[in-house]
Amino acid sequence: MSLTLTTTAFEHGGQIPTKYTCEGDDIVPELSWTEVPAGAVSLALIMDDPDAPDPQPWVHWVLYNIPASSTGFPEGISPQDLPAGTREGLNDWNRTGWGGPCPPKGRHRYSFRLYALDVVLPDLRHPTKAKLLSAMDGHILAQTELIGSYEKIKKGFVQSLFGR
Repeated sequence: MSLTLTTTAFEHGGQIPTKYTCEGDDIVPELSWTEVPAGAVSLALIMDDPDAPDPQPWVHWVLYNIPASSTGFPEGISPQDLPAGTREGLNDWNRTGWGGPCPPKGRHRYSFRLYALDVVLPDLRHPTKAKLLSAMDGHILAQTELIGSYEKIKKGFVQSLFGR
């Protein structure tokens, strides 16, 4: 078996429900992981939008030093309820925390990547995705990806009415 990331909110490759987006409650979906490899001492999680026009990809959530013993997050987890030791990085809104899907137009894919690391990283002081990936270099034991997609309902509805 290998590291696996799943959610009860949507199927891999499926539609992310509105409640997790900027058009809904903008909360974190439930996330679960299994098969964390032996030797892993921490995990990192990055959620981004590879279909964003600029910057590409648009980073929505950055977490690191998640204890390897954890098995996931409940729906709607808040920063203060993250597992002890978990640190947050900066998203592309230049803030910490979750920023749900909010594509400017069209359907976008959203990638949740989970990394198992052989170290607990030092305090990187709210790193960007790029800084976190650099710090993880040479320490990744395994990684997995969960993908969902979203298109704004309001814009999509208007587009379907007028054929645009």
